[in-house]
Amino acid sequence: MALTTRGGGGAGGGDHAKAPSASDPNLGFLTKRDTEVKLPRATRVKNKTPAPIQITAEQILREARERQEPEIRPPKQKITDTHELAEYRLRKRKEFEDVIRRVRWSVSAWVKYARWEEQQRDFARARSVYERALDVAHRDHTLWLKYAEFEMRNRFVNHARNVWDRAVSLLPRVDQLWYKYIHMEELLGAVANARQVFERWMAWRPDTAGWNSYIKFELRYGEVERARAIYERFVAEHPRPDTFIRYAKFEMKRGEVERARRVYERAADLLADDEDAEVLFVAFAEFEERCREVERARAIYKYALDRVPKGHAEELYRKFLAFEKQFGDRDGIEDAIVGKRRFQYEDEVRKNPLNYDSWFDYIRLEESVGNKDRIREVYERAIANVPPAEEKRYWQRYIYLWINYALYEELDAQDIERTREVYKECLKLIPHKKFTFAKMWLMAAQFEIRQRNLKAARQILGNAIGMAPKGKIFKKYIEIELYLGNFDRCRTLYQKYIEWSPANCYAWRKYAELEKNLSETDRARSIYELAIAQPALDTPEVLWKEYLQFEIDESEFNRARDIYERLLDRTKHLKVWISFAEFEASAGLDDNDNESEEKKNDIGYQDQQMERVKKCRAVFERAFDYFRTSAPELKEERAMLLEEWLNKEVSFGDLGDISLVQKKAPRKVKRKRPIPTEDGSTIAYEEYIDYIFPDEVAQAPNLKILEAAYKWKKQKTGDDDE
Repeated sequence: MALTTRGGGGAGGGDHAKAPSASDPNLGFLTKRDTEVKLPRATRVKNKTPAPIQITAEQILREARERQEPEIRPPKQKITDTHELAEYRLRKRKEFEDVIRRVRWSVSAWVKYARWEEQQRDFARARSVYERALDVAHRDHTLWLKYAEFEMRNRFVNHARNVWDRAVSLLPRVDQLWYKYIHMEELLGAVANARQVFERWMAWRPDTAGWNSYIKFELRYGEVERARAIYERFVAEHPRPDTFIRYAKFEMKRGEVERARRVYERAADLLADDEDAEVLFVAFAEFEERCREVERARAIYKYALDRVPKGHAEELYRKFLAFEKQFGDRDGIEDAIVGKRRFQYEDEVRKNPLNYDSWFDYIRLEESVGNKDRIREVYERAIANVPPAEEKRYWQRYIYLWINYALYEELDAQDIERTREVYKECLKLIPHKKFTFAKMWLMAAQFEIRQRNLKAARQILGNAIGMAPKGKIFKKYIEIELYLGNFDRCRTLYQKYIEWSPANCYAWRKYAELEKNLSETDRARSIYELAIAQPALDTPEVLWKEYLQFEIDESEFNRARDIYERLLDRTKHLKVWISFAEFEASAGLDDNDNESEEKKNDIGYQDQQMERVKKCRAVFERAFDYFRTSAPELKEERAMLLEEWLNKEVSFGDLGDISLVQKKAPRKVKRKRPIPTEDGSTIAYEEYIDYIFPDEVAQAPNLKILEAAYKWKKQKTGDDDE
């Protein structure tokens, strides 16, 4: 049968066309090309309107399930003699080999093949399949596990050992392989071999689980000295509080109190500055408590309280207090502890009274004791240290003293009048003419709202707007009034917000959105007009976009068209032109989406469609003329405009004119331009894409010559191909 190849003729094409080594016998006299299923070409959907009857995915699946034909199962086969058995095995092996040839990297396919060979009691073949699989996926530990379990299941012990040795040598970081290997040796009673495997594993410095399993293994066989030696290696390898604690508990379980104490002492000397030292000291002290060494335990707690950082000592404080409640004078000991810490904080705040972190720690200490008078005294002393400079960065930590003070009075002391006084004094102290804290104003107002004093909350927020207006305050105040349904107050607040920050597009947009939600279309339109008339805005593009969408939603297409024209007077950006053209192409389409096909075939409807196409094309032509005459240097933007124009003409279908755009399409040319280096001595070059438009070729004679040469080269290439 003759074979034909695609591409150029001659020797070059013949090298790639080689006859297959063996044809498929199932095809008979047909070729593969004759049996190919040719799918129809995907067509563009022109009518994208939703169908009158919608079908859910659930209905589609249910119908597919109901129409599904029953599964055809092959009949059961009974093998009666050795010839049939051999034929069956040959067929199954061929099937497995075909599957492996298709999905060579699938471990499950190899495992199924090997298990089938195992069921046939052909262990050599099964072993061969596993070895072939390891050549493909030797990094997959599950394959090694299946291989070794196969050898163990069929009592090939030496083969299994060989597999485990290879697996742990190749994948020493997979703990499961080590566990399975050791478990097999233990089942066989080969304790020495299991110990040897453990030693090989420990040479790889595993995590704590591996060491713990080694220790448990030795303890199962009564080897206490060996376990102790392993613990020594364990804590040397992992010097952490939990490992030392486990070691000490091991000694305590054996009744070796002195040994356990020495372990704790070593850990305390070695890990006193560790981030988890608190756990170690607590365990050490509890150990001494169990040994009835109360003074030792007390000394450990005190030593720990001096060494452990304040932020990590919560559990230590709690344990120490519980210890003193059990073994000592509660009041005296607690006062002594608190007094010691109080002395340290007093020393810190005396050295640097503006160190507000020390004040926070001091207040937290007093709050843990619970003496209200002392807590208020410390708060009053702390807030008396006002930052010397009226700069906000110095006040940012200080203001939280006031916040915590107010929250303490409200939540813990539950003194409402005192809380109100705290907020009042704080707001009086802040120099609002230079800076302010919106957080304090809002917290004070929210406190009054929680007390159901809405008048006081409004007064606080009004004072904030009058003295130190900020965007957060306006937003929260408007949110409160909007929640209460006071729309006139919301309008007043939005007006003040805009007077304070006329360039804030967020305020204009939200104000217009409020009026739109209240169905005040004229008010919303007036707000948008005032907004776009501002000389400076932070995000004007968002504002213009929302204004245009507002008019489109109101079906005021002439107004929207006028807004586009005014926007083009301000900026001739490419996106504005494209958006304008999209608008002209889709203006009024929403009204006709649900009409019948007869109505769409009506002459009047087609005239409307043609009118939209003309308007859209006029916008594109205006944009193209602008980029061609007023901004000829923006070639890339002009090319992008033509691309959008072409897509739009294609989307118009029969009404579109693709040739109109294709005549103006540019040709891409790679060029180089010099780049001066830093020293200025040499010049580097970089490639860039340039666009050559047909009107440029007509104007420049050099470009005409290049265009003619390009056409000649293209024609010559076509002749050579023929």
